[in-house]
This record gives sequence, C-alpha cells and structure tokens, in this order.
Amino acid sequence: MRRVVVTGLGALTPIGNNLQEYHEGLQKGVSGANPITHFDAEEFKTKFACEVKNLNYEEAIDRREARRMDNYSIYAMVATHEAMNNAGFDLEKINLDRSGVIWASGIGGLRSLEKEIEDFTAGNGTPRYNPFMIPKMIPDLAAGLISMKYNFRGINYAPVSACASSSHALMNAFDYIRYGRNDIIISGGSEAAVTKAGIGGFNAMKALSTRNDDYQTASRPFDLDRDGFVLGEGAGAIILEELEHAKARGAHIYAEIVGAGATADAHHMTAPHPEGLGARNVMKMAIEDAGLTAEDIDYINVHGTSTPLGDKAEVVAIQQVFGEHAYKLNISSTKSMTGHLLGAAGAIEAIAGILSINNKFVPPTINHFTDDPELDPKLNLTFNEAQEREVNIMLSNTFGFGGHNASVIFKKFEG
Repeated sequence: MRRVVVTGLGALTPIGNNLQEYHEGLQKGVSGANPITHFDAEEFKTKFACEVKNLNYEEAIDRREARRMDNYSIYAMVATHEAMNNAGFDLEKINLDRSGVIWASGIGGLRSLEKEIEDFTAGNGTPRYNPFMIPKMIPDLAAGLISMKYNFRGINYAPVSACASSSHALMNAFDYIRYGRNDIIISGGSEAAVTKAGIGGFNAMKALSTRNDDYQTASRPFDLDRDGFVLGEGAGAIILEELEHAKARGAHIYAEIVGAGATADAHHMTAPHPEGLGARNVMKMAIEDAGLTAEDIDYINVHGTSTPLGDKAEVVAIQQVFGEHAYKLNISSTKSMTGHLLGAAGAIEAIAGILSINNKFVPPTINHFTDDPELDPKLNLTFNEAQEREVNIMLSNTFGFGGHNASVIFKKFEG
C-alpha cells in the first residue's frame, strides 16, 4: 500500500482563527468559552459556548457566495483556504480527476433549518421557503462547495457519524489514497451548531455543562466536578497526499498518517459502553493497522468531553489497551480549551496532534481542580499546562452518539 502524508493544514477554532493562532492557544492553555452571542440565550439552561470570534471570511469566499451558505460551510471554506495555501499546490500541474474531498459535519446547517422554520411559523402559514434552504442545510454541501472551488473531480462525499464524523473522513481519505484511487484529498470537518436548537437540544439531554457563573472553566475533562461538555464550533482542514506525489512537487510534509480504526459500542443511543469496549477495540485496531505496538504511542488526544460517564470509560479503555505503558503516555483533552466541535472535533484534534509532533509539546487538559478518585492518579493527563515532549507518534480518539468510535494515528515523517 502507498504511504500517505499531511502536506497542508487549516484551522478555524474558538481559540484561534488560523493555524498559528490555534497553535499558540494550545500552548498557552487558552479557554475559548464565552457568553453566547449568536442568539439571546438568557432563557436557556446553558448560556455560554465556544464560538468562533471575529471571523473575516472574505479571503476565502465573497459575501454574495456566503449568503447562500450556512455557517458550517463558510467555516469549511475558510479552513480549506488556509490549508490549500499552506500546501502550495499549482492546480495546473496536478491531476484534478485524482484529487478529491471527503469532508464531514455531524449536523450540517442547523441554523439555516432553524431560521426557515421560525420564519414559517411567524408568518401566515403560506409555505414560502428560501430556495437555498436545502443546500444550506444538508451536511454534504461543504464537500461539494470545496470541490467546486478547486475543481477537484475525484472522490467527493461526507461521512456522518456524530462526533466521530471528521475522524471517519480522515480514515476514509487515508484509505482512498493508500489503495491508489486518489493522489490528493482535502479532508476534515466543520460544525456550526451553537444555535437555539443546538443548545436547547443538548440541554434537554443533560449533556451540556450549566456552569454559567464560571463558563471559562466549565469544560473540565477528568475533573471530579465535571458536569457536561461545552458546545464549540469551527473547522479543521487536513490535506492528505500520496508520499511520492508530495515529494515530486517538493511539498513540506508535516506528518505521516499511518493507521486508523472504526468500531461500534453496540450498547446505547448516547451513553458509552461502561467498560470502554468499543473504545478499547478501536484503539487496538488502529495500532494494528499502523503496524505498531501500544508501546510505540507517545501521546493520545482523547475524546475527553467532560462528561461523567464518557471520561471514565475512555480511561478504562486506555488502561486495558496500554497496560503499564499507559503511565508513560501523555494524555490530554483539548476540548477543555476548544469545547466540543461535534463532527469537526476529530479534525481539529488531529491537527493539535500534528502540531505536537512538529513542535515537541503536548497541549494541556485545562480547568483541572479536583482529582476524581475513580481515575488512576498515576496517569499523566497533562493537567493545566502544556508539557515539553518529543512526540513521534500520536493517536486521536473520537466517539459519537450511536456508539460510533474512530481512532487515527499520525507519525513523525521519516523519508
């Protein structure tokens, strides 16, 4: 099978609107939480989220085009614009028929659907919907829009697996390139679910933190007093390319993607398997796919959403897979800073891991105040401050409602 490398990165996150800002935010342990500005949240149980701030999208798309897009598609175009510039392609010199897009969103254009329903119910009952409602709403449209902008005519679709969506996108892109079907794939994910329906729906499930009086520390993975996740938004774009193709054009290579796995809990609609069965199996599968052993892994960017059940189940799974080596790992949840970007989480967390490989640091799990006695205190959960470390191989976990699990492994590039 062909080797697959990372040649471009783009990030639009609650702690930085580009790759450099995101990198700095990760190193400093910045919280992206703020009172919600997208709508009046006064009557909601949760009044805060990790929003994208001060976005200027006009380098990526013009205002006329943007009016035809939901925010999740705008975010996708912004992150991809950075990644494509970063990769340095000459579009006249690559085979566009072998260049594709696999781009994910867990929900898609929730605000666009919400707004059309609000407008309809506020009117006289006459069904007058915006002709762009459906294109704005469906979660595959960002993949289509990206392909249209760059004329990429290869594989093009959107995997949807809730919070594991963009990890599955990366895994699928990896497979399409290593099996010889495409040479370049723009992959990643975007989400824009900080809306009335998004906040209200997750509140109804009791999934969100309600720490309104201390919102910047509300995302507390592995802390005894964690009370739910903080909703985030944004996008992460990763350009995957066949190694020889990248070398032939003199591309800068950030890392190599070497393995991936996908499993199901087959347990519950929203709760993780209490013994971490699906999480255990997916990490073992990814490690085996990469031709590695558990002892080869240096850093795990965990799913770590800050929910009472989920964090514990993931730690149990890590200890089952890694045994004594679990105490030599760095483990961290960057959701403590960015919030939970749902379908885009896997992409921005993979980028965090790639940055850790390139810059010899592990981003922290911030907002830790009280140890959870049910979690092994000997584990290095990288609490509160980034740690310097040579990271050669990192593993990224994402798990989604419905029991969907995905793990992806990146390695320091060695020619």
